[in-house]
Amino acid sequence: MAYIDRDGVKLYYEVHGTGPALLLTHGYSSTSRMWAGQIDLLAKDFQLILWDMRGHGRTDYPAAPEAYSEEATVADMAALLDVVQARNAVIGGLSLGGYMSLAFHRVHPERTRALLIIDTGPGYRSEDSRAAWNQSAIKTATRFEAEGLAALKPHAADSRAADSPQAAHRDARGLALAARGLLRQRDAKVIDSLTHIAVPTLIVVGADDKPFLAPSNYMAAKIPGARMATIPNAGHVANLDNPPAFNAALSNFLREAGLVN
Repeated sequence: MAYIDRDGVKLYYEVHGTGPALLLTHGYSSTSRMWAGQIDLLAKDFQLILWDMRGHGRTDYPAAPEAYSEEATVADMAALLDVVQARNAVIGGLSLGGYMSLAFHRVHPERTRALLIIDTGPGYRSEDSRAAWNQSAIKTATRFEAEGLAALKPHAADSRAADSPQAAHRDARGLALAARGLLRQRDAKVIDSLTHIAVPTLIVVGADDKPFLAPSNYMAAKIPGARMATIPNAGHVANLDNPPAFNAALSNFLREAGLVN
């Protein structure tokens, strides 16, 4: 176990392997444990960095709502690269973690060697669509506030991991604050940045992840040179639903992009 202190907020992270850095970020209500099936694959060629976002898993759950934001998350990701002395990294994540990876690239393109965007949406230009998404995020927060960790069962992306999702989080307070601060979107900066991405990019989506098929196709069309992999027999958590197909798609991309031998 390792932690870094970010202005009084302790972030949990772990490092596997040696080589160029690769940072993976989990989805909302999940933890770094969701990547267990990719550790052996990636640690052969990379210094793989996994971590828990604020309000999740073994990271702190700060009480101040303003501690949860896109800006704070991007700064946390940069701090993780600093602590392992990586000037840049392959940056990737699932769902909210994928969105934050796009946000990281927007702020730190010089620190991004490639992007792995998995079962993710790029946000919204339409204020009405953004408002509808944000209303859903508030409902999620309210549910965690009312039901506690019992609300996790239908939502946690790592519910099929070795540990139960209830064991992965200390309480639901952090998840509620993260829904209000990390899931909510405030502008169109990320979606507007897609056409400016100039690094190798892989868009991955589960074939059965219907809400994210159109956003994935959109990103694949907008990001110059992006490659897309649709994982059969997989829903919103493609790496857990079909690990062999997911790992093969990841390996092929990393090899063809010249990121591994």
